[in-house]
Amino acid sequence: MKKPFVTKEQIEEIVKTYPTPFHIYDEKGIRENARKLKQAFSWNKGYKEYFAVKATPNPTILKILKEEGCGTDCSSYTELLMSERVGVTGQDIMFSANDTPAEDIELAAKLGAIINLDDYTHIDFVDEICGIPETICCRYNPGGTFLISNTIMDNPGDAKYGMTKEQLFKAYTRLKEMGAKRFGVHAFLASNTVTNEYYPKLAKILFELAVEIKKKTGISLSFINLSGGIGVPYTPDKEPNDILAIGEGVHKAFDEVLVPAGLGDISIFTELGRFMLAPYGHLVTKAIHEKHIHKEYIGVDACAVNLMRPAMYGAYHHITVLGKENEPCDHTYDITGSLCENNDKFAIDRKLPKIDKGDYLVIHDAGAHGFAMGYNYNGRLKSAELLLCQDGSIKQIRRAETPEDYFATLEGYWDV
Repeated sequence: MKKPFVTKEQIEEIVKTYPTPFHIYDEKGIRENARKLKQAFSWNKGYKEYFAVKATPNPTILKILKEEGCGTDCSSYTELLMSERVGVTGQDIMFSANDTPAEDIELAAKLGAIINLDDYTHIDFVDEICGIPETICCRYNPGGTFLISNTIMDNPGDAKYGMTKEQLFKAYTRLKEMGAKRFGVHAFLASNTVTNEYYPKLAKILFELAVEIKKKTGISLSFINLSGGIGVPYTPDKEPNDILAIGEGVHKAFDEVLVPAGLGDISIFTELGRFMLAPYGHLVTKAIHEKHIHKEYIGVDACAVNLMRPAMYGAYHHITVLGKENEPCDHTYDITGSLCENNDKFAIDRKLPKIDKGDYLVIHDAGAHGFAMGYNYNGRLKSAELLLCQDGSIKQIRRAETPEDYFATLEGYWDV
């Protein structure tokens, strides 16, 4: 069973200053998780986690992770700016984008970020903008399907990302001729896996690829980026990933494949967003309406603007009714937001305790791809972000939007 990291009493105190809805993050949990990840890969002397900024783009979160030794994984101009503003620069930034505007590459080069090329044609694109840097990375797409124990985990062949193996060999050879001296490879083959087998299997594929690259091109890779894909159990019946077991699985593949090939000094990088933050963020909302027609509805003051995943993907997010954790789940509700869209529902036919107007609901696992995916449909405004600090205090780390924010880009256009 999922347990909130805040109590009803804490929320009742918080709302005196910060009204619902809001996202709240658990600093203690974030730091402990980052340290456990670092421990899992401590066997690799060059290991580095590049936190996926897209998951939770908040400077306070980035600063916490920077203090824990993490860099940033950026995919846009704005994410690069945010990294720079919090003091993450140089090769502590991995810039992995696709269909990339020239100004993004220009800023990445200016900051000294590691540029991860998504396509062979991007070699000339980057060269024209800033020249080929000495350190460069290429993204790999093996095509086909990715299976674990005969179960299809994802379909890389349908993904727009990365190069074929033949393009990869060609790219490294050309990049070396153009002056690159330090090379890496990157791949993302499955999303939100809840299995300890994913990373070790991905690692073995990339380790074997590194050996092949050395044989075909004479280039010894300096780093291998396993990217993201380690997920979290959104449903309460699943066991979470064991990051220590995952790290040991990658270690085993490293010793079996790379060490005998004379590539035992390759650094391992990761780019985890969901695993790093999702469980350590809640969306807290208040029940403000009830409706009894063909179904039973509870209307809350949050909506898909605050958490898009259920509306967009039909994704499950567990819900706790604060103060009623031990009451029987003997009522069936749709939990809805206020948007003029019927998919604006956080839960459908969900068994929950009886909910009364004024109850506070915690929507779990909203710490990654929660606030970040928000938008302004119906003119609804994005909520505040709060941090539950290690000492138990509450700090606002992003204020709620106001109508003035919404209208700011229209300044000067009212009479057009």
